[in-house]
Amino acid sequence: MIKIKFGTDGWRAIIADDFTVENVKRVAYATALWLKQEFKEPTAVVGNDPRFAGPLFADITTRVLASQGVKVFRAENAFVSTPMISLGTVRKNASAGIIITASHNPPAYNGYKIKASYGGPATPDDIEKVESQIPDTLELSLQSIAEYQQAGLIEFVDLEGMYIAHVENNFDLDLIRTSGIGWAYDAMYGAGMNVMERLFPDITRIHSDHNPGFAGQAPEPIQRNLGEFEDIIKLSEGEIASGLVTDGDADRIGLYDQDGNFVDSHHILLLLIHYMHKVKGLDGEVYSTFSCTSKIQKLCDAYGLKNTVTKIGFKYICDLIVNSGKPFLVGGEESGGIAVAGHIPERDGIWIGLIIWEFIAKTGRSLSDLVQEIYDIVGKFAVERYDLHVTEALKQQIISNSKTGVYTSFGALKVVKVEDMDGFKFFFEDESWVMIRPSGTEPVLRVYAEAPSSADSFKILDTVKAVLLSA
Repeated sequence: MIKIKFGTDGWRAIIADDFTVENVKRVAYATALWLKQEFKEPTAVVGNDPRFAGPLFADITTRVLASQGVKVFRAENAFVSTPMISLGTVRKNASAGIIITASHNPPAYNGYKIKASYGGPATPDDIEKVESQIPDTLELSLQSIAEYQQAGLIEFVDLEGMYIAHVENNFDLDLIRTSGIGWAYDAMYGAGMNVMERLFPDITRIHSDHNPGFAGQAPEPIQRNLGEFEDIIKLSEGEIASGLVTDGDADRIGLYDQDGNFVDSHHILLLLIHYMHKVKGLDGEVYSTFSCTSKIQKLCDAYGLKNTVTKIGFKYICDLIVNSGKPFLVGGEESGGIAVAGHIPERDGIWIGLIIWEFIAKTGRSLSDLVQEIYDIVGKFAVERYDLHVTEALKQQIISNSKTGVYTSFGALKVVKVEDMDGFKFFFEDESWVMIRPSGTEPVLRVYAEAPSSADSFKILDTVKAVLLSA
């Protein structure tokens, strides 16, 4: 039997290789043991995204949990998003939520995510408790779903309807729908498709039919995966004011303006702070990960808001939202996972997209104009990234050089300050910076740069790359 290890956001593996019925049983059994140790009358919400064999693995998980006396609120929907599972966990006062998903991974993968009772990622300590109890082998005699249901151990719930009602109670949907503004949505064949069809049946939608293999494309909402959607927006010649994209389990966001320009998470975070504080008058703390733009601090300073920088990973954002004891406004990471006040402490691509659409509809201004409002306060900027595939030996040498202060400059770029919270961030004299962060699982260095323009950022990346590869 394989040793099953959870990554930063769940256990993921290739379907029919390591992600098998037997291995899912092992993980579900360990989850049940953990729940029974932590809760007197444990319950769990269970569902799956549209990936291949999702219902099979969700049913197996449901039956194993029920066999151990854990009551399961099983999604009655064919598939659901991760935010729906998280919301359902809170609304049903469940001990945990479990979704069968591999998020934005390639189609060959599936996965198993655990959500805590507060509706956000389970803590590393809780994940470790589950991992430590995964048996090497498991012999279980399972009853059918119907038999467990009859015994009161399974209850089917409409998580999609619950989520839609939550959206309707928190957004001015009539304004968005009747504004006369054109909207577009790319589901990437992911779990947001049915919700968006129900909320906005008349907008432009693509990749919104059930395709468990995602047409062979990893459902990750990054620009290089979105050429077809980008072309549709450009060809509309301004008729589409904004395009929203969500990933496989609809917790990450991609965004386009009216000209077909990709608006990354750095800019989305700034837009959210600007709208929620300046326009809506809300206060609270801002949380951003180490790889996010420095402009977040600059905007928070301008608005008198506190910004706390965390290590990279949404779990660190969630921990602050849940445990800091302080009012929260916006928190997120550069990879598209963002949470806001008034919702669950969870990434939610649809929710964040609707906030931006409401901002556009309320002001009647284009998305590019709203971005310019941000630039007027903090200055224009662009963050770009290279993934450098290097030998493990070279990766370790670069890490060592970064730790020991070897890099005092990169070409003509003089380093004036270094931060090493999670990787190494080298600041230059003009407020631009480069960040070097090694992958923990493969011989890859992720290198980020921020400067006033994309061209400037790529120039920094090229200069730094040349220095690093000569280490």
